[in-house]
Amino acid sequence: MSSITAAITAVGAYVPEYRLTNAILETLVDTNDEWITTRTGIKERRILKDPDKGTSFLAIKAAQDLIEKRGLDPAEIDMVIVGTATPDMPVASTAVYVASEIGAVNAFAYDLQAACSNFLYGMSTAARYIESGRYKKVLLIGADKMSSIIDYEDRTTCIIFGDGAGAVLFEPNSDGLGLQDEYLRSDGKGRQFLKIEAGGSLMPPTEETVREKKHFVRQDGKSVFKFAVSNMAEVSALVMERNDLTHEDVDWLVPHQANKRIIDATAHRMGLEAEKVMMNIERYGNTTSATLPLLLSDYEKQLKKGDSLIFAAFGGGFTWGAIYLTWAYDS
Repeated sequence: MSSITAAITAVGAYVPEYRLTNAILETLVDTNDEWITTRTGIKERRILKDPDKGTSFLAIKAAQDLIEKRGLDPAEIDMVIVGTATPDMPVASTAVYVASEIGAVNAFAYDLQAACSNFLYGMSTAARYIESGRYKKVLLIGADKMSSIIDYEDRTTCIIFGDGAGAVLFEPNSDGLGLQDEYLRSDGKGRQFLKIEAGGSLMPPTEETVREKKHFVRQDGKSVFKFAVSNMAEVSALVMERNDLTHEDVDWLVPHQANKRIIDATAHRMGLEAEKVMMNIERYGNTTSATLPLLLSDYEKQLKKGDSLIFAAFGGGFTWGAIYLTWAYDS
């Protein structure tokens, strides 16, 4: 096994200014603050209102935040990965455009799509490139403009999702810090429960698909919740078990922010008290690819070198998994 481990050495983030509160949603669909808060834990979400700006805008802002905080020369970046479920456009890679716009002139780039597991899968991918010894700086960005695919007359989805982006830099570490273990899973039987029906090769866009709103995300909430609760908790506990970690050894759970009840169930299965669970769902909702790096950004000042973190996510497809990582720096 390689003596090089892949460690996160910098974090950046960006969320739009506009806040879509539960009170505002009450004027759009048949819902109320108590119902939303009780079932999801969400109070507000950030929305990118400018119709001329897409996911790349969010990703660029998060990357620039990281670059500025780290004092990084973007020309030193070897690779840019953008995990997103809402690319700017089909075919043309969002990551390639982002890399060019941030000045990563020596990097190659591509998009990664695994729904809400995008960033988790991206961590695994970025780590492999670092561990190969060929690449020294891999920029991983999770970004989504979910508002672009949400029907704000559908109360099952419009209450959940928000827009945002987060970024991390992976670099080699010779002290054994960084990504330690992972358990990633998928099951194609789940794609019927969370999807956008039209716009792909199976159902290309037509006047009819637009009229029938088949280009918006739809979900069977009960089925998704059932699968997410059991699977996120299971893989998190499994990663702890095979690394001989007790609840005392884990410093932080970094869970996908889809639903507070799912987060609570995962923490309970792991035996973790609330103080060890990163959570910002109340302020951002589910930002899909951005949830995990936004958590790291919000909690960065509390992280200490050597802290043990368990990342967990669940997404459409279905995709899910958990990653065990040790933190590599003090703020």
